[in-house]
Amino acid sequence: MLKAPPTSLLSSLDPGGWRRRPLRRSPPPISAALMTNPAYFEVGRYLGGYGFMNITSYSSSQFGGLPDVAGIQDLGFGYSPEEIERLRAQDVGEGEVNIRLYEGRVVQGPLKGTETVFKVYPRSRFGASEADLMAVNELRTHVFLQNDASDISDNIQFLLGAFETATGEQWLAFRDDGRYSAADYAKLSSERKLKEQSGSTSFWNPYNQAYKLELRQYFVLRLLNGAMTGLVHMHSHDRLHQSLGPSSVVLNTAADKNGRYLVPRLRDLAFSVDIGYSSVGAGALSDGLWRRASAAGASTPLEKRAFGIADDIYGAGLLLAYMSFIPFCEAGIMDGISLQRLLENTFRLDIYAAREYFLADDRLSEAVNFLDLGDGAGWELLQAMLNPDYRERPIAEAVLNHRFMTGAVLWN
Repeated sequence: MLKAPPTSLLSSLDPGGWRRRPLRRSPPPISAALMTNPAYFEVGRYLGGYGFMNITSYSSSQFGGLPDVAGIQDLGFGYSPEEIERLRAQDVGEGEVNIRLYEGRVVQGPLKGTETVFKVYPRSRFGASEADLMAVNELRTHVFLQNDASDISDNIQFLLGAFETATGEQWLAFRDDGRYSAADYAKLSSERKLKEQSGSTSFWNPYNQAYKLELRQYFVLRLLNGAMTGLVHMHSHDRLHQSLGPSSVVLNTAADKNGRYLVPRLRDLAFSVDIGYSSVGAGALSDGLWRRASAAGASTPLEKRAFGIADDIYGAGLLLAYMSFIPFCEAGIMDGISLQRLLENTFRLDIYAAREYFLADDRLSEAVNFLDLGDGAGWELLQAMLNPDYRERPIAEAVLNHRFMTGAVLWN
């Protein structure tokens, strides 16, 4: 049964990270208890869904790469069905948890009129299920992170309410702060670039193209900065994300020209892990993490905690790589899985060796130039975040304060 703790939640309007203004008028700061009565909501049209896949073998696990939580991986890392098909050699099977998304709004109470996005977990047929565990874990994580009204991150999706239906489905209601994801933005950007290069657009102006490139670089840096700001908040509150990827970052805009209004928010906290010292090593959804921690030599609670943080940083490093390449390449030139395999398997996480390879392909020149900003600041940060030794990876706050992440490389 999905039950909500009796706590008060408050929406935060305080800006975090870079200076920004909202794209649309923000709602007034209203304090409201977590709504658990479905009568408070009105459900709208179906928005789509996504599933999970089981990975029983993963070649890069020795590096502490993408989290393998209870043998489940989210399909929403920005991979297309064609890309997923390439993973068949890694013993991939379809998982049992399929999420549905609906739009809606609040129809009663002080938040009446607030637009929402419902995330629906399927009902359990035989007692407790992974879907139930994921739903409860996501609920508890959001409630914990929203418990203090004066300490809510603007870069983490905001939970309005949760309830269970008569059929046993678990419904989580989030404030609708955007429908796009970082994966959506990357796909749209690569498709636009393909049209420009193919000559299907109007008169090609090199000065206009340079300006568009600067806008894109600014947008991506703002996106990465916001995502890391949310991750810093989670780590400072003893929580790991554990499924960080381009589809787990929701955006309020996907237009480069609106970069100054961009507010990235982390979502999909179903696999979040409590790393408080009394909780390290426990958790039904974190067995895979702690097994990998032990395999990497982390035996004490302090070492396992450090490994968990470093594992999130590795995921953030893959996000950095994804956002540094896919939006700057023509559609079809590079995809997330191919990029990850090149970095992990071909170059064994030697990022500077990978740079020489990418440099030889003119189709990847804009991506290389982006990471070259600030005398190679992007490559420097990427190498640190993807360091094969988890002990050498920086903490989230250090990543956030890096000159590449702050945007200083653009101002100079």
